[in-house]
Amino acid sequence: MNFLDQLRKAEADNASMLCVGLDPEPARFPSGIARDAEGIYDFCAAIVEATADLVSSFKPQIAYFAAHRAEAQLERLMAHMRAVAPGVPIILDAKRGDIGSTAEQYAREAFERYQADAVTLSPFMGFDSVAPYLQYPGKGAFLLCRTSNPGGDDLQNQRLASVAGQPLLYEHIAKLAQGAWNLNGQLGLVVGATYPQEIERVRELAPTVPLLIPGVGAQGGDAAATVKAGLRVAGGHSTGPIIVNSSRAILYAGSGADFAEKAREVALATRAQLNAAV
Repeated sequence: MNFLDQLRKAEADNASMLCVGLDPEPARFPSGIARDAEGIYDFCAAIVEATADLVSSFKPQIAYFAAHRAEAQLERLMAHMRAVAPGVPIILDAKRGDIGSTAEQYAREAFERYQADAVTLSPFMGFDSVAPYLQYPGKGAFLLCRTSNPGGDDLQNQRLASVAGQPLLYEHIAKLAQGAWNLNGQLGLVVGATYPQEIERVRELAPTVPLLIPGVGAQGGDAAATVKAGLRVAGGHSTGPIIVNSSRAILYAGSGADFAEKAREVALATRAQLNAAV
């Protein structure tokens, strides 16, 4: 199956739009978990095992592993996720944005070394920075579009006088992902849960692409508003899936030996909130 098929199947099998982000911070680990590379693996593996039947995807953030020399542990974790949750797609959150042979190497890293099903990308350098990832049939690529950080306004919310209709930059990216750049139906968009009106606008411009929506939980995004803004359903199925990510609120729900159980409780509650909003 390609990424979109995997996503739709996991969404149906687990009755979920929830993505658990894996952003391990050793300083926040509970007692009993080593604050080193091996501890990163142990912590994330426990979270994966506790939530595998509740999610439509997992999203490891590569920087949290690389900063602690835990790339080998990330490789092990990817294999563990495949074993524990074989039907759940994995989005490698890398936000790469280079071109040419460098982009080819980043694509190889994501899809061959780590065996990710999809990756996040910055489209700032244009289609040249996206094309190498589309050479991997069946893999997905999520373009940063309208992100949840306040500084996103610096560029994403600026008008393009040289483009017909003078769209905002994020609107232009949404149109490209829905149309000219989406050669094999592999593209999706990253839109922040803290801007539900912009999510709705992105969905209007890109009605069928999957939306990866971070910001629910610790960043304060509203689950019900997110679903209302981004989800469109026809014939009992989403016309464009939404993937609602929560990281810290789930990962650090508990600080004791029962941290995985506490993470599961929050994941269950978040999934229920999202489903209730449909």
